[in-house]
Amino acid sequence: MAQLHEAIRTAEHGDEGSALALTQELLDQHPRFEPALKFQGALLEDLGRAPEAAASFQAALKLAPTDPDLLFKVGFYQLEAGHNADAISLLVRALKYEPGDRDTLYYLAQAYHFHGDNTLALKTIQECLKVDPNDAAVWQKYGELLCSSGDNESAIHWLLKAQQSDPTLARIDFDLGVANYKNMDLDQALAYSTKAAERNPNDLTVQALLAAIDVKLGKCEDAEPVFRSILQVKSDDVASLLGLGHCELELNHYQQAADLLEQVLKQDPTQVLAHFYLSRAYAALGRTADAQYEADLHRQMLEQLSGTGLQTDTDHEKKVWSQARELLTQNKEDDALKLFRDQPNDPLATPAGAYVSVGMLYIFVNRPSDAERCLQKALTLDPNVRGAHLSLGLLALQQADLDKAEGEFKAELAAHPNDPAAEAELGEVCYHQGKWSEAADLLAKSKTTVPTLLYMLCDADFHLNKVKDADLNAELLVAYAKHQPQIRQATIDLLHRNQQAELAERLQKQPF
Repeated sequence: MAQLHEAIRTAEHGDEGSALALTQELLDQHPRFEPALKFQGALLEDLGRAPEAAASFQAALKLAPTDPDLLFKVGFYQLEAGHNADAISLLVRALKYEPGDRDTLYYLAQAYHFHGDNTLALKTIQECLKVDPNDAAVWQKYGELLCSSGDNESAIHWLLKAQQSDPTLARIDFDLGVANYKNMDLDQALAYSTKAAERNPNDLTVQALLAAIDVKLGKCEDAEPVFRSILQVKSDDVASLLGLGHCELELNHYQQAADLLEQVLKQDPTQVLAHFYLSRAYAALGRTADAQYEADLHRQMLEQLSGTGLQTDTDHEKKVWSQARELLTQNKEDDALKLFRDQPNDPLATPAGAYVSVGMLYIFVNRPSDAERCLQKALTLDPNVRGAHLSLGLLALQQADLDKAEGEFKAELAAHPNDPAAEAELGEVCYHQGKWSEAADLLAKSKTTVPTLLYMLCDADFHLNKVKDADLNAELLVAYAKHQPQIRQATIDLLHRNQQAELAERLQKQPF
């Protein structure tokens, strides 16, 4: 400790280089001395040597796994490295040992946002606001997260409040530009984005926003060179490729537009607007059949997106289900039921709904008798509880009892007409029964985006000789199964079996 105190005094006198050397000498003698590792990390951080600082903090954390400062530091560097799930785990642990820490809450909100969970991000930044209600940076982050969640009016309110308190906040003009752009106030969006560009002329995200505003204002000739300059730096940037393709289309450069939009769809076949713009480009080039095909794809994707709805709280739900699964492995069913009942804003957070959730989980862990018991209990508590008959049908389907599965799915639809999951699963039953017409109607009506169900729809369409519909569904299937190479290959094989070799070869070239 005497050597460490000497290093600390040296740093306090402004000689951080000598302090670092003293600390390294100490660690050479005692490599597992956690306070020295922690101090070394702080010194390296101050000297701008972030990767080395992160390594020191990581080494210290292994020796002191409950230190909230170290958990925060390592979590912060995981966030900086883009390891969002690891950052969330570490920052949540830090809050366990130091509840209500402002910085930990702030960066945890950021981690949730980057991980795609805006619900938990907003909840966390609201907790941060309670801890530090007068911090302009927190107001800015709250506004940014509100904008990401679609509440643009509230976002603008908080961002303006932050700007008025501290006009020097980094990227505040950019955030206001984004919020106003999403709120379709293009004049304000342009004004703020121009200020952001003056402050950060080399920021590609600012340039992309300005170009997107120009496109909305009909100034494609101004936006085109901006998108091209971005693509010189980031050649595979899908948003810029799409923006440039749109510009070329509006400037009547139809072949260039088609080439760019085809490139977009090779990289990401789920880009709905790209299909719409490509349809227009093909039409202008006289490729009428291709234009109609892309228009149909665009329409069908829009219908499926509207049928699917927004998926919220996905990461939180996964966490809850993981906790409940662990409880069931310990035979703590009552605790699992309580966990599901206590979830806020969950339509199944009722006594009957909790039994449905536990029953579904029992299906996933292959405990069918427990699953049936819980699902029947749910129906006893509430005969119309959503999901009970659906889950019993899935259980029957798992056991290859098609007749029982059909009855349960129909019972779910009787209680909840037009339930898309029940329609899709009933369609699966009909598919296995060889009822091609009923299967196709139900699966199409469900607007499913589940690759295995889309495969059944595609196959059913081929059985019905609805080749055009089958081709469209095959294209959608491959897009939605971009991380499932086996089902993508099965789809391509299905196309070959049905004499659709040209489409099969084109889809085969899309990156898996």
